[in-house]
Amino acid sequence: MELSTDCLTKQYDKKIVVDRISMTLNKGVYGLLGANGAGKTTLIRMMCGILKPTSGEVTFNGVDVTHEDYRDALGYMPQFFGYYPEFNAMEFLCYMGCLKGLTKKRARERSKELLELVSLTDVAGSKIKTFSGGMKQRLGIAQALLNNPKILILDEPTAGLDPKERVRFRSLISQLGEDKIVLLSTHIVSDIESIAANILIMKGGRLLHKGTLEEITALIEGKVFECNLDRTAAEALISKYPVINLRYQQDRTLLRLVCEEKPCVGAVNAAATLEDVYLYYFSEVNPNAKLF
Repeated sequence: MELSTDCLTKQYDKKIVVDRISMTLNKGVYGLLGANGAGKTTLIRMMCGILKPTSGEVTFNGVDVTHEDYRDALGYMPQFFGYYPEFNAMEFLCYMGCLKGLTKKRARERSKELLELVSLTDVAGSKIKTFSGGMKQRLGIAQALLNNPKILILDEPTAGLDPKERVRFRSLISQLGEDKIVLLSTHIVSDIESIAANILIMKGGRLLHKGTLEEITALIEGKVFECNLDRTAAEALISKYPVINLRYQQDRTLLRLVCEEKPCVGAVNAAATLEDVYLYYFSEVNPNAKLF
């Protein structure tokens, strides 16, 4: 099972939004990480066949994204998915199931299974317009799974979920990744760090790097520092480097920051995390960080 993009590019007038991205995804969970505006949603929409690329192609096991067989294998949850506010949850899933080619009986059976999976069984008969943001997100995840897809693409799926729901979602995605290609796009570092076996980092329309958590964090190993300073010295560093964590203790300030070289006397190296990588490459304080 192989999902591939070859020199995938999208350009609007003179602005290149996605810049010649080539990659191959196999079974497992992939986390697409990047700041808002990095081009993640445009990339995803092309991979789903919703948006036509300026150049390049997307294939699944050699089948082009425009072919019906590809769409049968795809489950997609957009960042803002449409729904009918007067429908209840069961009606909505049954309707979407029929649109995806399920029989009426199978659509109802599958809808019941998925409502239980996303913990919405007790509100199956409630109108969607009464749902909270988190409940609507869970319903969106359910509709993406209706056709038991081989490829599952989720754009910002945990937006609006509370911490308990986010833990449940991570567990679900981990299970699905055992026999599917799952691509999870987000700027929430903890979601990717917890469940993605492979991480894709995107910035300015480019795919900067693809690797495991260990491979990604190794890229800034030796550039993460912790310091214990007085407030005046701390404020000088805060204006100069991406700060990952800051804590005041009486008249001292504990800082964790990312920089190319030791920022001050007494700074000690710390093990890099994915959050450190994100801050290093996407912080406004460090816009010219060296690319991979």
